[in-house]
Amino acid sequence: MSFQNKTVLITGASRGIGKAIGLRLASEGANIVIASKSVEENPKLGGTIFTAAAEMEAAGGKALAVQCDIRFEDQVQQVVDQAAAKFGGIDILINNASAINLSTTEQTEPKRFDLMYDINVRGTFMVSRACIPFLKQGTNAHILNLSPPINMDMKWFTNHLAYTISKYDMSMIALGLSSELKKYKIAANALWPRTTIATAAVNNLLGGEMLMKMSRTVDILADAAYYILSKPSDQCTGNTFIDEDVLKKENITDLSGYAVNPCGQLYPDLFL
Repeated sequence: MSFQNKTVLITGASRGIGKAIGLRLASEGANIVIASKSVEENPKLGGTIFTAAAEMEAAGGKALAVQCDIRFEDQVQQVVDQAAAKFGGIDILINNASAINLSTTEQTEPKRFDLMYDINVRGTFMVSRACIPFLKQGTNAHILNLSPPINMDMKWFTNHLAYTISKYDMSMIALGLSSELKKYKIAANALWPRTTIATAAVNNLLGGEMLMKMSRTVDILADAAYYILSKPSDQCTGNTFIDEDVLKKENITDLSGYAVNPCGQLYPDLFL
């Protein structure tokens, strides 16, 4: 399935996983809409919507950078309208933006809970809602949420309940939309990594340099997303994919090239 001139809206695409997916699709000729908050670079995070847009165009695609905080529906509608006005529509939505806080319930302040819920759940829902009218007119339309399979093992609820329910809600949105939108041939799926991914969140909030060395690069999720989005939207829907499994079905079994440290041990991600 060609991505040439297809329009892809990605939340949280100024860095990390979102940017990597954008670059992968831009290299196939896609139009990438970067919907993120960063307009000034934070040294700890790196990148802005403008630097990401420049990279998308250098990779071979076209880009539109729009500052957007998905907690606010007016900003969501603005980015969707600008995307449709510039490129004529929206074919793919990647719900990548997410907030993380691995605290117990007692330690989770209301503002931390609200941030995760407003971005991970409400934001994902509202961006999807705003894109649906355009996806209905799109070519091989897909929604892809960066969220995990719903694993009811209590160990995933015990130590960080607020984060767990917010990420599971993202997956339930994907599964619900797959059923609701199937009649329009709009696919909705979720994608999650088998091992931790080397991102700013891992480096700054979770395990620092040690965990970064036990992680894979963002490229594995970019490649997995590429293969998912290449599938016919009326057939490939309602799945909670794991990156390794997606690549295995494409006969890609040597994943050593994705490791930050090819000789090191990999650290499994949450929820698996």
